[in-house]
Amino acid sequence: MSIFSYIIMIAMLLSAFRAITAIKLIDSIFFFTFIGIGATILFALMKAPDVALTEAAVGTGLVTLIFLSTLRKTSKEDESES
Repeated sequence: MSIFSYIIMIAMLLSAFRAITAIKLIDSIFFFTFIGIGATILFALMKAPDVALTEAAVGTGLVTLIFLSTLRKTSKEDESES
């Protein structure tokens, strides 16, 4: 593995830690998305373009949209209860 791969892995670990310890949920979603982007880059570096495209579409794109829409809907419910 190249040094670039190790840098991406360390960034993914730091991002995972930040996703767990973030106070705001939107920050957790952002850091979780960065983990998916890092995984996509690593899969591309490992010459697995099919897995990289799947990770980009599902792991980064679709899951992020689901998290954001869920956050939006739950925050609307919280505001209406107040």
